[in-house]
Amino acid sequence: MASSRITYADLALPGEELHRSYEQALAAQRLGAHHPPGAARGPHRTEHSPLDGRIAVGHFTEAHPDEVHHAVATARAAQPAWAGRPWTERLEILEAAAERISAQVHDLAALLTLEIGKTRLEAIGEAEEAAEFFRYYSARWRADGGFERPMAGASPRERTRSVLRPHGVWAVIAPFNFPLALIAGPAAAALAAGNTVVVKAAEHGYLAALRLRETVVAAGVPAEALHVLLGDGPTVGAELVGAGVDGITFTGSYDVGTEILQRTAAGPWPRPVVCEMGGKNTAIVTRHADLDAAAEGIVRSAFGFGGQKCSSCSRVLVQHSVHDDLVAAVVERAARLRVGDPRARATDYGPVIDERAAKRFTRAVESAAAAGSVLTGGARLTGGPYAHGVYLEPTVVAVPRDEPLWQEELFLPLVAVSRFDTFEDALAETNATRFGLSAGLFSNDEAETAAFLDGVHCGVVYVNRPGGATTGAWPGMQPFGGWKGSGSTGRGGGGEHYTQLYVREQSRTLHSLRGDQA
Repeated sequence: MASSRITYADLALPGEELHRSYEQALAAQRLGAHHPPGAARGPHRTEHSPLDGRIAVGHFTEAHPDEVHHAVATARAAQPAWAGRPWTERLEILEAAAERISAQVHDLAALLTLEIGKTRLEAIGEAEEAAEFFRYYSARWRADGGFERPMAGASPRERTRSVLRPHGVWAVIAPFNFPLALIAGPAAAALAAGNTVVVKAAEHGYLAALRLRETVVAAGVPAEALHVLLGDGPTVGAELVGAGVDGITFTGSYDVGTEILQRTAAGPWPRPVVCEMGGKNTAIVTRHADLDAAAEGIVRSAFGFGGQKCSSCSRVLVQHSVHDDLVAAVVERAARLRVGDPRARATDYGPVIDERAAKRFTRAVESAAAAGSVLTGGARLTGGPYAHGVYLEPTVVAVPRDEPLWQEELFLPLVAVSRFDTFEDALAETNATRFGLSAGLFSNDEAETAAFLDGVHCGVVYVNRPGGATTGAWPGMQPFGGWKGSGSTGRGGGGEHYTQLYVREQSRTLHSLRGDQA
């Protein structure tokens, strides 16, 4: 059933009331507090807003290594009681959490704008998605009757059942670009299964993580069953991975994800690890495409949230005969985008997250100019309203396919274009990357569509989608998970098979020793 809520494929907020509610929530935000109040132990960090570095989001005490182990021990002690509740009772609590999140959606969206620089449409979408994860995974457990199934017996005296059981304590390591939804998703799946959860919040996203925990605990999840740790990846994240947790969900870079997989494989026994590790996502545009729809979808996916999504469209393959027309349409739309303060209604995207992103942008533009051409954009916006954040022009470049820029994940408002001759060439090039997250096709030819769907090596694919060539997945609509170097499980978050990643199967055979049949 389709959701009536705001999703990432929506083109605008429907109605003045939503704008007013968001703006009221924005005006009501109180930033700059200390978290936790009065804490003296551990390193301290002030988180600044990317839209204006003069704005202090808050002052945070980060976790000490022994606090990581204490959180895991506390979660482990709480896990039997949480798992021991009837699964229907756990789901009622998680469904109540979903309603509480939805009731706060504009407050949470305003916080995301201030904390990571999302526009109101992107921020409301993420807050809604966080609630939807709790609803959807609860619904999956209900639909499958708690994942308990009778099996065949070897004799009339035997009864066998397959039961899915929790692992224990589950770690969730979240990224900055979805600091609310990508905690909510794995945490909801893990809690529904009877695990307890320890979260390592993203360094840009502390307040969103704390607010989510507060909301979920208020709905009835025991405080000991859900912990949020603050700190950076190399210290707190690495400590959590090595703290004896029973399972891990990580969303972030390929390098860190593969390191976590290797560390866990080297332990006393393999532990389940759910890694989502980025993408280099291609849109193919053939001579049979609707070029207006293609240009719209490419621009939406390339520049939404400043290209800071693992599913962002970062390269486009265009058939020779329509190349110039399609590129002109993309360039024209990109040049019209309004970059600025994400609190403003008219802004299409705001700042990138930090100065490291600005340096990657400068290197990428210089590389493109040296090896090919910069078709539009390429500059950092400075002065006036841009003086205290990192604001980058929407940039379209043309580069040879052997350039590193064509293969590297950038997380920037930059898309590269290239020509192709045959559809087979385009499909082969789309697959010629270690990543396999998302891809898009624009073509009205049925044979091309069938060949794309059967031949593309990605977990999330779209055809003729102006709302997003490679982006816009939603729980219960598009399962979101990568193949190859983009993901470790082959199953997508928000899909029918995701919750089973957080449980392990137990076969229970009971043999009756009495004379009558079991």
